[in-house]
Amino acid sequence: MGRRTWIDHWPVVRQLTGSDPLGRGAASKSRHSDELTARTGTADRVVKSICPYCAVGCGQDVYVRDDAVTQIEGDPDSPISRGRLCPKGAASEQLVNSPSRETTVRYRRPYGTDWEDLDLDTALDMIADRVIDTRARTWQETDSEGRFLRRTMGISHLGGATLDNEENYLIKKLYTALGAIQVENQARI
Repeated sequence: MGRRTWIDHWPVVRQLTGSDPLGRGAASKSRHSDELTARTGTADRVVKSICPYCAVGCGQDVYVRDDAVTQIEGDPDSPISRGRLCPKGAASEQLVNSPSRETTVRYRRPYGTDWEDLDLDTALDMIADRVIDTRARTWQETDSEGRFLRRTMGISHLGGATLDNEENYLIKKLYTALGAIQVENQARI
């Protein structure tokens, strides 16, 4: 055999002259591909999750190394997706690790022009205060004939298709307890 030339590095030459005539094994591998390792192979642990994009609930295996997500793939144990993900689900890792992902609560005051960061407790208190105030101002106990209404017309909810059944169940219970009767989902519109 002697001296190898540049042509010996072509996969088709290795396929035709070597022991892999179909090109499914060693003939198709380059020196570079032999040195690669899978992102899933270097993970410290695998966490089971559900895709956040739609209400289908496809299972995901989230590969984590040093408390950072390195890869997200379909969960083969999921009876819903059986290891498959749509293009958006397959790109979930980019959602998690995007440098433009907001990780703080951003707030712009009424008539303001700039955003400011708020801590989560302050933001939740602001939301709760506004819900309580709106419910109190718009509460209808009875109609003009004295029939009980016990509702508010000042609060409504429009859900999105990314919510799963459990989330929709809890949202419906919350808004019913608040007295809201306008609870809808984008899937019906």
